[in-house]
Parts: sequence; structure tokens; C-alpha cells
Amino acid sequence: MHSWTLDDMPDLSGTTAVVTGANSGIGAVTALALARSGARTVLACRDPERGGRALDAVRRAAPGSDTRLVGLDLADLSAVAEAARHIAEETDGRLDLLVNNAGVMALPLLRTADGFETQFGTNHLGHFALTHHLLPLLGAGGLSRVVTVSSLAHRFGRIDFGNLNAERGYEKWRAYAQSKLANLLFTAELQRRAHAAGKQVLALAAHPGLSATELGQAGPRLAGRAWAAKLERATRVYTQPASAGALPTLYAATLPGALGGSYYGPRRRPGEACLTRPPPLAMQPVA
Repeated sequence: MHSWTLDDMPDLSGTTAVVTGANSGIGAVTALALARSGARTVLACRDPERGGRALDAVRRAAPGSDTRLVGLDLADLSAVAEAARHIAEETDGRLDLLVNNAGVMALPLLRTADGFETQFGTNHLGHFALTHHLLPLLGAGGLSRVVTVSSLAHRFGRIDFGNLNAERGYEKWRAYAQSKLANLLFTAELQRRAHAAGKQVLALAAHPGLSATELGQAGPRLAGRAWAAKLERATRVYTQPASAGALPTLYAATLPGALGGSYYGPRRRPGEACLTRPPPLAMQPVA
């Protein structure tokens, strides 16, 4: 059976894509692959300095590509709205692909600018708001896609409606799993509503499997445990590289004939992507 790789990506000339968290890890690989395939690619990054370095790296690796940088702080809903306005300017009012990739993991209890628990606020609410603001651009030039990156941790997630904001207890891994399950619920509901409204938008989700990225570094650093951050970095030798972890995202973003609501992940072997089954909890209609 043929294994889908970056060589199978179609020509994306004439399309426009936005990738959140494109300064490192899965997001950086995704943005570069899209740019190399001809898409006008907007890197949406929180840190201007790191975003600038990522933009330079993409331009060096994909000379002649049309790449842009927009600041995006998903933990501040007013900043999300402002970023959406800049994205509309950079994309000339048309968006073919939105990759909701950025995220945080296993942080100590923190709050966003709007007072939400940071993992739920960043991983879910920030991307929810960004997608909402960009909906007028999606489908404007034909069929568009929204790919939201979840995690294997969704399997352990439960939406605790009685404690969404961690006001009655907090456990960092439970909160992370909840936010990743929320990503899948969001994808399923976005697809249902887009279909009902006759909007040319496919909502899809992907997870990278166990991949070597910087995602696990912030939590230990913020908790003041430098030793834990070093230990997390050491464990990367047992995980697949980000270049392999990005394949399910790119598969969902470009696979011809993809069905809305689908969920993609890696096969057993690194470097392969396939359709996977979301848990029943992720398919429940949202009231």
C-alpha cells in the first residue's frame, strides 16, 4: 500500500493558507511544506522575534514563495480579532486553508487576558474565535478547509462544564486533554453547521502522534522546574521528528476527496498518515 508523503502534496499555486504557531515544531514544518507547494502562506505567530526567524527560514528554504507574517496571541481575544483583520489584508479577502495548529500543554494554572484557564483558552477558545472571525474569507474562492490539530490526549478528555474555568480545582494534564477533546468537538460542530448553511468549508482534524517538538518545554519552565524541561528534551530521542508528525496535518489539508469531519493521524510506522476514528464523545452534537 502506498504511503502518503510530502512528495504526494498537490500543486497549491493560487491558494492561500494560514498556519497558527508556525514558528516551530509541527507548525513550522506545515508552513514550509505549504509554501514549497506554491500556496501563499501566512505564518501566524505569538512571538514577533521567533516568527520573524521562522519567516526567514521559510523564505530561504522556499525561495520565490509568497510568505507573510502576522502576530497572533491566542490567549487574548481582542488580539485574535486584530490578527484576523491583518490576515484579511494579507490574503486579499480569500482564504483556502486555515490550520489551527498552535497550542500549549501541561501548564501550571494560568489565566488568559480574558480570565480563562490558559490551556482551554488558548487551544480551544482562541482558535474558535479566530475561525469565527475568518469565516467570511473561508469558501469565498471555492472549497476551503479548516484543519484543527488535536492530540492523542483527547482519549482521556472529558468536558467538565461545571469547572471549565478551573475555579474548583485544576490538574494540568486533565485540562490539556479537555482542550484537545474540545478541538474535536469544535471540528465536528463546524462541519455540521457549514453543511447546514451550504457553506463551502470542510472542517477536519489531525493529531501528530508522539512527536519531538518544543510543546512540552513551557510547562516545566513556567513551574520553575528546569530539570523537568531537560528531561522532557531528552525523551525526544524516543519520538518521531516534527517532519513526520506534521504529515497527518498536511494530509488533512490537501488530500483530494477528504470528507468533512474526518480525523487523521499517523500509522503505526513514523512518516505515514491515515484516517483514524475519533472517540464517541467527540461526535456528540453541541447544544
